[in-house]
Amino acid sequence: MMMAVILTDSGLVKETIIKFDEDITAKQVETINYMFNKKLKGEPLSTIDRPLEEYLYDEMTYSVNVVKPIIEQIKKVLAEEDKIYLEGANKAFELPEFNSLEVAKNFVNILDEKEVVADMLNSGFAEDIKVYIGDENEKEQLKDFSVVTFKHKVNGKDLGTIGIIGPKRMDYSKVISVMKYINKKLNGNGKKG
Repeated sequence: MMMAVILTDSGLVKETIIKFDEDITAKQVETINYMFNKKLKGEPLSTIDRPLEEYLYDEMTYSVNVVKPIIEQIKKVLAEEDKIYLEGANKAFELPEFNSLEVAKNFVNILDEKEVVADMLNSGFAEDIKVYIGDENEKEQLKDFSVVTFKHKVNGKDLGTIGIIGPKRMDYSKVISVMKYINKKLNGNGKKG
């Protein structure tokens, strides 16, 4: 059974008990709540302008058609969660360190080995900027470089990691300032980051 409160056009409030042939589940109660407290609230009964089963089917089909592309996009985003985006790698070869064929080859190998880059980006803690210089890097391949990483989390949700690979002589204070600026922007300008 369910108690319903019905408000008529004349302003009268009626309480009524609705009996069901079988017990209804919490999900069915949610559906009833949606249909009568959201969809049909304040609407005349003539809104149901066709057989009830047809009206409900059309409503549900419409809802599915609206929700489906959203779910599909969410699936794509989740599938891309572990993707690595590389920018500016070609600029690295303009640095004097890359006059050494061994260093240049090592750098290309790092970029080619996605698991090395993923491990590097997955280091550090939430909202921490981490700096690894040369031999401080766990991976042998990174010994000629410095790595600065920033893992961005909001409300416990990992939104990804930004990492900078560069020469050991990089301007660390400038790089960290840029990271802090990015963090501030990602958190919505005014918030402390």
